[in-house]
Amino acid sequence: MRFIAGLDRTSAALVVMVPLLLSVNVGLFSWLFYQVQEPNIPAYMLFRYGALYSNALDRGEYWRMIAAGFLHANPLHILGNMLCLIIWGGPLERRLGSLYFTLIYGAGLVGGAIASHVTHAGAPFLSVGASGAISALLGALLALQLIGRIRLEWSFFVINISLNIALALAVSRIDWGAHLGGFVAGMVACGSLDVLERLFARLLRCKFPEFVKMNGFIVFVIVAAYCWNNPMLALSQQNIWVLVLGVVVVCLAAVKLTDLILSMRKGLAVVVAALAVANAGLILLWSGALAQALASLCAARFKIPDAAMVAVAGTCANVDRSIMTAAAIVLLATMLLYWRDFGRGLSDVGFVGGALRAERARHPGL
Repeated sequence: MRFIAGLDRTSAALVVMVPLLLSVNVGLFSWLFYQVQEPNIPAYMLFRYGALYSNALDRGEYWRMIAAGFLHANPLHILGNMLCLIIWGGPLERRLGSLYFTLIYGAGLVGGAIASHVTHAGAPFLSVGASGAISALLGALLALQLIGRIRLEWSFFVINISLNIALALAVSRIDWGAHLGGFVAGMVACGSLDVLERLFARLLRCKFPEFVKMNGFIVFVIVAAYCWNNPMLALSQQNIWVLVLGVVVVCLAAVKLTDLILSMRKGLAVVVAALAVANAGLILLWSGALAQALASLCAARFKIPDAAMVAVAGTCANVDRSIMTAAAIVLLATMLLYWRDFGRGLSDVGFVGGALRAERARHPGL
């Protein structure tokens, strides 16, 4: 009870990412177990699905820094990590919200992978597990404690950190570099987010609702991935900073525009509608790749039940129309998902913007 009470600012916030990450990790481990039919997943299978190995980063296989964090070697490995995800991650996500929790988790994945690469320099290794990301959650909690944003008993940190150190020393196969790198990355990421929130307190009027932040981040990531994979938009190494500067300017402008809209009457409804259109636009943005993938699936021969044959035939007969239909479905699904907020925005006579402005002024940091 004392632990939860120390995290009271956003205690009513929904915990979304913790069960999602739990499902993905357990689901992937179950899939690998189904394929090999043994609890200890073989090294070749882990390598195939994205384990981090000696020369991975030198060869530019940066995707393994993320993929390796969703692979686990045996039931005890995943049980320990998922238990810590629930114990540390649930309170942290309630306190910071889903977006900042995701950023800290991602920082732990990358930081842990880099530390693992450095500590094993010149030696062959194969590393998997969410330990870096999980350690980042504990590091973020410690950072919040140090900057006075939460009130926990120091014994909580002493016990948990001591257990991690003892476990790393007792079990030779534990990648202590990933644990340490993730822990430090979590502390740095949490501290940086606090500085960012303090800066936003000077530049922005409103405290953004969590769904606006998370949806906006998803749009940014998918658009960035499209630009990264589009040869027409590729820049030379010398001009990469021009692209980075352009992205920063566009993102800041979008954030400020959203802030101004939220501060107006019925602004929340406008933002919800804009997010729905943006989500549908993502389908159209990737229409070329989706059309190729759908055409390949249609060309493949699968055993399809007769009841679904009509729908499949209609989809394959007109791929472009199917993509447009998918975009319309995404638009409607977004509106349904945020319908309560949309209705709240439509009926607003100025109270929503006032509440968001008051929230920003009341909590300048995390």
